[in-house]
Amino acid sequence: MLKAILDDRAARFPTRRLALFEDGTEWTWSECRELVRAEAAALQALGVRAGDRVIAWLPNGPALVRAWFAINYLGAIFVPLNTAYRGATLEHTINACRARLMLAHTGLVERLDGLTLEHVERVVTSLHGDSSRLDDSARPEPWDVQSLIYTSGTTGMSKGVLSPYLQLYTTATVVYGYLREGEGILVNLPMFHVGGTSSITIALVRSGSFHLVDGFSTERFWDQVRRGQCTTTSGLIGIMGAFLMKAPPTPNDRNHSLRCMTGFPVNEQTVRIRERFGIDYLTGFNMTELSAPLVSGLNTSVFGACGRPRSGVECRLVDEHDIEVPDGTPGELIVRSELPWVFNVGYDGLPEATAHSWRNGWFHTGDILRKDADGNYFFVDRLKDSIRRRGENVSSLEVEAAVRTHAGVDEVIAVGIPVESEEEVMVVIVPKAGQTLDPRALIEWLTPRLPYFAVPRFVRIVAAIPKTETNKQRKFPFREAGVTPDTWDRVAAGIVLKRERL
Repeated sequence: MLKAILDDRAARFPTRRLALFEDGTEWTWSECRELVRAEAAALQALGVRAGDRVIAWLPNGPALVRAWFAINYLGAIFVPLNTAYRGATLEHTINACRARLMLAHTGLVERLDGLTLEHVERVVTSLHGDSSRLDDSARPEPWDVQSLIYTSGTTGMSKGVLSPYLQLYTTATVVYGYLREGEGILVNLPMFHVGGTSSITIALVRSGSFHLVDGFSTERFWDQVRRGQCTTTSGLIGIMGAFLMKAPPTPNDRNHSLRCMTGFPVNEQTVRIRERFGIDYLTGFNMTELSAPLVSGLNTSVFGACGRPRSGVECRLVDEHDIEVPDGTPGELIVRSELPWVFNVGYDGLPEATAHSWRNGWFHTGDILRKDADGNYFFVDRLKDSIRRRGENVSSLEVEAAVRTHAGVDEVIAVGIPVESEEEVMVVIVPKAGQTLDPRALIEWLTPRLPYFAVPRFVRIVAAIPKTETNKQRKFPFREAGVTPDTWDRVAAGIVLKRERL
């Protein structure tokens, strides 16, 4: 589908701008197509064929978009990797996807040293191809797998979600359906996030343009909007909106092209953003495995709601036996669609996890919601032990596994603690007998072993972690207690970790 759109729009709008990047690079539709075809030819010369997996371990920028489009142009499967990955998480993900070829940024390659890579045969940092040598006979269909994106699992390391082209198309047109023909979108989410790929996809579908930047910046946000002539953005998630509102008001607050945005969650602050900047808003519920089954109306005043089921989707809230719960009672959200191929087609290489999630003909989200008498859905909690930190899913199990490698740790649990409409990672630790654990030293130990966003902000040292009757650790009391007087805060201690810019 991406190939068909790119070929069609390049023929119809050859000189119209398609892409603007943070480094000033611009592409017209025809320029983009030629670059993509040349890269596709280079991939083809390396043996890539339809259905093959190709890893793209690259930061937001021209190289990543060119790689994504070229991979899909051949009918191959795009496997974007988080540029913050390192250590065991990186090794697991690379091996799990079973790709033979990796496209990587030169600044990341050294992280592969010492890893045992079972399938990768070649790591390439630059590609040069001749589009005249391209065999462009591949014809990807809507049901073919477009991407393999990794998301935090419920019982172990990250799971790879197999997503068809039609799922990506549907997500884009549902979440950003208000984007009009020829308009632009500011994309500040990464391509290993469904919000990044779907926001660029809507620009393709609407024959518009995208301005891709390397992450959200309060200081540069409005200049980026104006520079790209953007009428929407890839989303103001959680604390992003708070950052914008903290900036002092200026006479230019409404001097911009932004018309509408998707935001999470909707609350009093969302209304203040609309009033100050003159932007309409909507919200919804989505995950890597789905295509926004819940969406709200424009400028909804139902605070905290995720919206209602969109057209063509059924949603239910159920108990552990898949029996529907009454309105007002929390239950797991399960969904199904009238059309095939608009949701994921399973977890890669994990048939048991796929069968468990798709049991009884419904996809089980693993998230707890409640519904009011008017049919509005509200997010309550997660069944899984995943922590959502500034747009990133953090597996508590992965954090716990890293902490256990420290010689002074006997027991550990990781939980999400709400801080300013976001979750921050807290670890609760029982030190080994006779040892004293220094939180600062622990953070220094963890920093090279975890992605920056997964390194705990809070450390709490306790004498014991309560257990259930079956000897499972109880996390709820620590989530409920939150930040206590005996909790150490690395931010308060002056340790601030940020994404490494490449």
